[in-house]
This record gives sequence, structure tokens and C-alpha cells, in this order.
Amino acid sequence: MDTAVIRSEAAVEETPENRTGGTPLPAVADPRSVAPRDARELSRLFFRRLAELEEGTHEHQYARNALIEMNMSLVRFAAGRFRGRGDEMEDVVQTGMIGLIKAIDRFELSREVEFTSFALPYIVGEIKRFFRDTTWSVHVPRRLQELRVELAKAREELCSRLDREPTVAELATLMNLTEKQVIEGQIASNGYHSASLDAALTGDGSEDGEAVLADFLGVEEDGIRLVEDFHSLAPLVAELGERDRQIIHLRFVEEATQAEIGERLGCSQMHVSRLIKRILTQLREGMLGEPC
Repeated sequence: MDTAVIRSEAAVEETPENRTGGTPLPAVADPRSVAPRDARELSRLFFRRLAELEEGTHEHQYARNALIEMNMSLVRFAAGRFRGRGDEMEDVVQTGMIGLIKAIDRFELSREVEFTSFALPYIVGEIKRFFRDTTWSVHVPRRLQELRVELAKAREELCSRLDREPTVAELATLMNLTEKQVIEGQIASNGYHSASLDAALTGDGSEDGEAVLADFLGVEEDGIRLVEDFHSLAPLVAELGERDRQIIHLRFVEEATQAEIGERLGCSQMHVSRLIKRILTQLREGMLGEPC
């Protein structure tokens, strides 16, 4: 391990994190400069100590901050996969840091997995969510955003094979989708970029030749966001267990009270309340893309 970065314990002055007993920590002069290989070994020591310390104490904060700084190279590595997206890399790295912090707060040594393997999905997930929420010009359900990416890959593959633009039927066959689903994905892709409502249109046959896009748009449809949310929520509800779906139906379709649901299921109103809270949390995390 690099002795220029980590001083030997014999040369370290007594620090609050070592005065409290438990696993002693080496003093890291500059956590950000620790090599990734050394950071992997050091992280185990710091995670072991973090589990022994009380949250909110100075010692706990020291260990947590050191873990964040030592593992920043993971964020830079993950962010490098998203170069060329048109966004400032600093914004991407800052977003990835959120994922790193979430991973540190949720990691347990008892999982018996390397922290790097545990943390990368959190980091990449936050970065993807950043692009999903900030790069689309209009709101599009997540399943259609993901379908757009798969469509682009399938189109590129077929263009290479056929030396021409693939048809909807050919895309549907390759992706094992219906033609209707492919068309839906193609339409949704139009939401990735936008045009100004004041953009001048040519060749529209208008007398003055200065028609703008806004002149051809209809009124905003009431409830469109509700429809989008419904289509995003439907597959999540379908994944619930039979009892959970029954509870959701009773509460939000039949508008039964918690006490009435308890009578139907043979359990207390308090238990029904806990079940509803758990189900709604699970659905909310699915809609927002948060790790469960």
C-alpha cells in the first residue's frame, strides 16, 4: 500500500475515531489520491469501523467521508461511459456521486460481495436517471425511453445487414415485439428533441408564408399525464402478488375502508395499513426508478 498516502499507525496522532475503541483506522492523508487497488482494501477496514460507530457522531462522519473520497474513482470510471452525450462531464460526475453515497449508506460487509460490484449499479443508475430526466424534451414514460434505445440498436444492426433502412415488420421480428409496439417506440423517440413553437414553417401554402408551428397545434388534452402514469404503472401492478393486487383493487377501485379490507382478508386494520404502505412504496420506487 502506498506509504505516501497512508501513514503508519505508529506515527499517527491519537484521533477521535481511534479513541473510541474498536477496529483502529489508518490515517489517510489524502483519500482522493488512494489508488483503486488500495482503496478496495482500505474500504473493507472503513466499512467494518463504520458498522461499529454510532451514526451522527464525528467518528462516523469521518469514516463515511473517507469512504466517499476513496471511491470517487468508481464514479469517474462509470461517468466515462457516458462521454459524448452533450452534457458537461462535471454534471455527470456529480450525479454519479449521489449513487456512490447511496451505495455506501446501504452496503453491508455481510453481503460478501466487493463494494465495487455493489456500488456500480447505483452509480450508473443515477447517471442514467439524470439523462432520462434532463435530456428528453418532453416527458415520456420510462418503458418508452428504454424502448427507444433498443430500437436504435436494432435499427443499426439491420441497416448493417440489409444495407437499407429496415421496415417496421423487420424491426418487430428482430426485437420480438408487435408492429404496434415498434411504431409506439418510434413515435416516442420524437420526444427526445424539440422544436420551438415559434419556428417558421415553409411550404405550408399560407398566403403570407410566415406560419409558425404553434398555428398547427391543437389544445392540450386534459389528463394526458394521468394516461402516461397509468401505462407506466400497469406493468408494476401486474408484478404484484395476488393478495397485494386485491388490496389495491379494494382500496382504490371499490374504495373500501381499511377496516372493511381487514374484514375481507381476516386481519386487523393496522396490518392492512402497513400492507398498503408497503405496496405503495414498492410501486412508487418502480415508477421513479429507485433501487428497492
